[in-house]
Amino acid sequence: MNRKIEELVTPCVYEDVLSVVRRSLPWEKLDHKRVLITGANGFISYYLVLTCLIRNDLYDSGIQVVGLVRSLEHAQKKYGDVLERSDIHLMVQDVCAELDPGKVDVVIHAASQASAWHFEHDPVGTINANLLGTQRVLETARKYGAEVLMISSLKIYGSFRDCPRDVIREEDSGYLDQTSYKNCYAVGKMAAETLCASYHKQYGIPVKIVRPSYIYGPTTMKDDRVWAQFITNVIRNEDIVLKSNGAPYRSFCYVTDTAAAIFTVLLKGEEMQPYNIASELGNITIRGFAKTAVEVFPEKHLKLSFVNKEDEKEPEITAGVCEILDSSRLQNLGWQAEVGLKEGIRRAVRIMENI
Repeated sequence: MNRKIEELVTPCVYEDVLSVVRRSLPWEKLDHKRVLITGANGFISYYLVLTCLIRNDLYDSGIQVVGLVRSLEHAQKKYGDVLERSDIHLMVQDVCAELDPGKVDVVIHAASQASAWHFEHDPVGTINANLLGTQRVLETARKYGAEVLMISSLKIYGSFRDCPRDVIREEDSGYLDQTSYKNCYAVGKMAAETLCASYHKQYGIPVKIVRPSYIYGPTTMKDDRVWAQFITNVIRNEDIVLKSNGAPYRSFCYVTDTAAAIFTVLLKGEEMQPYNIASELGNITIRGFAKTAVEVFPEKHLKLSFVNKEDEKEPEITAGVCEILDSSRLQNLGWQAEVGLKEGIRRAVRIMENI
C-alpha cells in the first residue's frame, strides 16, 4: 500500500503543493491517465509530479506518473521514499534519445537546460533539449495518441528596443540574434513552438503551450539564478551585495501559482494558443526583489549594498530592461496568482531551511 505524500515530504512542502491540488479545475480529465513528465527532476516539475500524487491520495484519481530524468541519483535525493510508491515510475535517460515510455495519455514537456551556465558551457546540449527533445516528445505523442503541453519561455520574445506597450502579450515579438550561441535557449524554445505547430497541423496532435516568466521558489543552494542567490544569502544570514544597479524589471511568479497555471492550460486551455504565465503580484526590479528578501526577515538584520557606489541611485525603468508579461489570456481561463512576493520568499526560505 502506498504511503501518503503527506508522510513523505516536509509539512511546508506538502502545504505548498496542496494549494495547487485545491485549485478549482476539471481535474477529472486526468483521472486514470498515464502522464509523462519530462525533466521530472526540475524545479517546476517536482510540483507537477507531487500534485498528481496528492490527487491520488485525496481523491483516488488513479493517475500514473512517468518521470523522465537524466540522473537517477538526483531523483533519489529529490524524491526520496516517494519513489517507492506504485503510481510513479522513472525513465532514466536524456530527452534527446528515442523515448519509449509505453502507452501515455498526456505528456508535459518540461525538460530543458534553463541555466545561464549551460548557455555558456553547453549551448549545443541546450538547443538540442529544446529542439530534438521536443521532437522526441511529439513523436511519442503521435505514436500513442497523447496530448502534449509544452513549457516554453518568455525568452522567445527577445528584447525590445521600443516596447510596444508596458507589458508583453503573446502576439508580440522582439529582437533575437539567431547567430549568437548565447541565444541557444531562446531560439531553441522558439523553434520548438514551431515544431509543435507543425506536428499539430500535419498529424493532428493536440498541443498546448505555456510561456512562464521568471519563476521562483524553493530550489537548491547551488542554483545560479539571481533570485535563487538572494534566497541563499538570506538562508546563510549573509548581506545581499549587488554588482549592478539591479535595473532589470521582471515578472516573478511563485512556483505554486506557476504549477496551477500549467494545469489550468492543460485542462482548460486552447490548442496552439500560447499562454503567458506571470503574476502581477511579482512585477519588480532585481533590486526590488533583493530589497524585499532582506525586508521579509528583519530579525536577521541583513542589508542590501552595492559594489559600486554609483549604483546606489534608484535606476530608471526603460524598455531595454523591461520583461513584464501580460497574463490576461491565462486569467480568462479562471487562473489567478495567489502568492505575493513577500509570502513567496518566506515560503521558499522556510522550505529550503527544512529540507
